[in-house]
Amino acid sequence: MSKNLFITGTGTDVGKTYVTGLIIKKLRENGKNAAYYKAAMSGNERRADGTLLPGDALQVKSISGIGQPLTEMCPYIYETAVSPHLASKIEGNPVKMELVLQGFDNVCGRYDYVTAEGSGGILCPLRFDQQKIQLEDFIMARSLSCLMIADAGLGAINAVVLTAEYMKARNMPVKGIFFNQYEPGNRLHEDNKLMCEYMTGLKVVACVKKGDKNLDVPFELLEALYE
Repeated sequence: MSKNLFITGTGTDVGKTYVTGLIIKKLRENGKNAAYYKAAMSGNERRADGTLLPGDALQVKSISGIGQPLTEMCPYIYETAVSPHLASKIEGNPVKMELVLQGFDNVCGRYDYVTAEGSGGILCPLRFDQQKIQLEDFIMARSLSCLMIADAGLGAINAVVLTAEYMKARNMPVKGIFFNQYEPGNRLHEDNKLMCEYMTGLKVVACVKKGDKNLDVPFELLEALYE
């Protein structure tokens, strides 16, 4: 049985995919059979043959060096750069939870550590028509523990605390916070770290600087986030 972790963000473009790649790289470099999974990806480029290139999955493979096939990584890929629920309304092929869970379970059966990444922030809808599917439905269906990624800059306190409170109210366990784009010595970033820890009761487990190629966190601490 694999150990799993769900990566959520405080919003779009906070660096979830980049940090996820670094996390999986650290697992691989420590001899772990690690894999990536994402229920739905939007904003992907279309190849000349008409198929879509799963950009987030490619980025994770490039950063982490894992050999996992792209076909295992994401069951729903959209071209339009909007939330998956709207992209599927525009393009068709709406998310079906049974297929998302089947794909995830298949990956869990083949790898020892599976890192699942969300789309956008925790409230990003996967489907909104006659069926309504949220990211939390996937999290709860497989009892996943979560890690929050936040930009270290202005607005971090509000974004982190609101995300943490929402997840707590919905019984989604958050194991900690990773700050991205962190600048050591930056008074705002250092204060954001202090205030986010104080106001959420969560630990900022790692601070990732711009351009980091490796994750500066003890492997034992990273491994302990997975359940």
